[in-house]
Order: sequence, then C-alpha cells, then structure tokens
Amino acid sequence: MRIAAVLVVLIIAFGPIFARADDVATAQGVIRAQEQAFGHDDAATAYSYAAPAVKQIFPAPDIFMSMVQNAYAPVYRHKSFEFGDSKTEGSSIAQRVHIIDANGEAWEALYTLEQQADGSYKITGCSLLKAGQAV
Repeated sequence: MRIAAVLVVLIIAFGPIFARADDVATAQGVIRAQEQAFGHDDAATAYSYAAPAVKQIFPAPDIFMSMVQNAYAPVYRHKSFEFGDSKTEGSSIAQRVHIIDANGEAWEALYTLEQQADGSYKITGCSLLKAGQAV
C-alpha cells in the first residue's frame, strides 16, 4: 500500500517534467524534419513546419525557401547540426542548435516554437549568430 502511495506521489511530482521532455523531443523532431527538408530542397515540406505568423510574412514555399537560402545559409547547408540546450515556457520552446556551415564556420541558432491548437509544434523563428558573437 505504501509503495502505491509513493508511486502516486512520484507520478504527480515528476509528470510535468516528463511532459516537458516529450515536448522538447517533439520540437527537436520538427526542427530536424525541416532541416532535412532543406537538405533535399523540399520547399513545401520545409514550409509546412513554419508557424502561421511566418507564413503570413512568406506566403508561399518558394518565397520562404529563397529567404532561408539567402539569410540562413548555415541552416540551409551545413556539415553539422546538433541540438544544444532547450527551455520551455508555457506552450513555447526555445531550442539552441550548434551548426558547422559548409565552410567549416561555427554558428549558434536559437529556434523558437509554439504549440498550435491541434497540439503540434511549429517554428516561429530562428536567430542565427556566429559562434562566440555577442548578442
């Protein structure tokens, strides 16, 4: 009986931590899927992971892809793309990504994602800085 009571307390206490870990894993899956779509030049799939606010600014997949190619070249083409720290706050997730671009330069990306009404996560933004560069 005591074991059951302890288990219930542990589940209640640590349930939110496990839920947040699942959300981070889901968000990382979204980022990874978009990264792979960029690698295959699949504009429609890459665009499908963008949040509605991003789609308002870039109303078509080809426009979105052109912006990524020109403004986010290290995200578009790279040698290495590894997840760093993440932070959850409410229905938002911030995820750092360590990138080595095609020329061997190190970059830090900060992706932000927001949970949608259907429960999915969509990318709301990406800030990109050379590694070691001040914000």
